[in-house]
Amino acid sequence: MSLHRHNPAELSPPTGFSHAITATGSRLVFLAGQTALDPGGTIVGETLPEQFETALANLLTALAAAGGAPHDLARVTVYATDVAGYRTHAPELGRIWRRLAGRDYPAMAVIGVDRLWDEEAMVELDGTAVLP
Repeated sequence: MSLHRHNPAELSPPTGFSHAITATGSRLVFLAGQTALDPGGTIVGETLPEQFETALANLLTALAAAGGAPHDLARVTVYATDVAGYRTHAPELGRIWRRLAGRDYPAMAVIGVDRLWDEEAMVELDGTAVLP
């Protein structure tokens, strides 16, 4: 299995994402949206960075259960209830990503939404991974 990241010089340099990913492998893993739910089903974290860290950890836990690792992520979509706040916290969110998932960035998008399933949730992440 291999993921190849493509960041053409004709596009703005990516920060915290890759412009395109090509993948070869034998298994696709589709990861459901993960928020900052604790094992008891309660949203934890008072700030966007706190919730992002828990949501990302939950996404990576689901990926590990399927036999994958962070470098297997080909695509992640972030749904945020406050895109301006997300941009403000981007440096801190990047540090959280690097600490939990490393520096192999998938193709990513951030989408603003009015609200998520759990009203207290500020952020949700879903993704696709390619495994050998």
